[in-house]
Amino acid sequence: MENKLGVSTLTQEVKTIVKSIDEPGAIQEATAILRRGGLVAFPTETVYGLGGDALQSDASMKIYAAKGRPSDNPLIVHIGRSEDVYKLAEVVPEKAKMMMEAFWPGPLTMIFKKKSFIPDETTGQLPTVAIRYPSHPGTIKLMRDSGIYIAGPSANTSGHPSPTTAEHVYHDLNGKIDMILDGGPVGIGIESTIVDFTGDIPTICRPGFITKKMMEEVIGPVIIDPALIEPDPSLHPKAPGMKYTHYAPQGKLSIVENKENPALVTDAVVDKINELVAEHKAKGETTAIMTTSNMANRYHADHIILLGEQASGDTVAAHLYAALRECDDTGAQYIYSESFNRDDLGGAIMNRLLKAAGHRVVQV
Repeated sequence: MENKLGVSTLTQEVKTIVKSIDEPGAIQEATAILRRGGLVAFPTETVYGLGGDALQSDASMKIYAAKGRPSDNPLIVHIGRSEDVYKLAEVVPEKAKMMMEAFWPGPLTMIFKKKSFIPDETTGQLPTVAIRYPSHPGTIKLMRDSGIYIAGPSANTSGHPSPTTAEHVYHDLNGKIDMILDGGPVGIGIESTIVDFTGDIPTICRPGFITKKMMEEVIGPVIIDPALIEPDPSLHPKAPGMKYTHYAPQGKLSIVENKENPALVTDAVVDKINELVAEHKAKGETTAIMTTSNMANRYHADHIILLGEQASGDTVAAHLYAALRECDDTGAQYIYSESFNRDDLGGAIMNRLLKAAGHRVVQV
């Protein structure tokens, strides 16, 4: 059933099984659950996904229900072989084939016109389908052994930080899904790049580890969807993450940045964050600051949460969602974060941070 916002709601609780993806029999058990229309959380190289059989409309509706996700927000279909894309997509352009050769298996999702047998419930009622071939060996084995195309958004409560460990999944979805396959902590830490190949020029709908620069070195010009820069609440999102608030901690998160150079953490930025924290402390409010290891000793909040090393976008991306969840663990009412470079991987990091902060930015 759905509520007034079009969000599917659960009617009963289930017992959630947790097993290592490498445990003997785990993949066979997961296969049986998927075939009967159940839900299995699985690891990828980016974040954990919440999987159901992409060709069963009821399974897709269960995914929306477990997450509390609006049903117009399309799901990504995961495949276990590159050639499977031709079974699901009406047309695969030459540039998409070049991208497949360069980046699959890996953190890249591509949007195509879908074949008619794919349920509308899986694609958010859109005539297109988003397809990804992840590189996690256990998940590849699951899809190949089962022969199932797995519809899989991130395995978290909708709007919360995405899960990078099986423990995060259990925290959000225990009692709502049938099984969690534990593959340990993920490597990349932010969701896949999504590129739309249904128009004249390939269009980035969600930034990720595969950057615009990397893609253009393979296929030439790529553009960024304007909705990423100026979110439109009235749009029907053609890719996950384009419309709704995502990744938000329970406390109020704000980003503090240098007006002239947002990627530069100046003394003025540090002073402003400490000033804002002091104001909250004076009111008895709990605070947290998300920062990098080389800056941590300059701040004076109740909780200092490390994102990694400032010079390494890889470490920040890998720690971002865990840091946002740590903010919840601390009970911080107000959270401040430094800004990051908006180029390359930094652009993907800032995309998530801005959504988590509801686009609250303090410029100094």
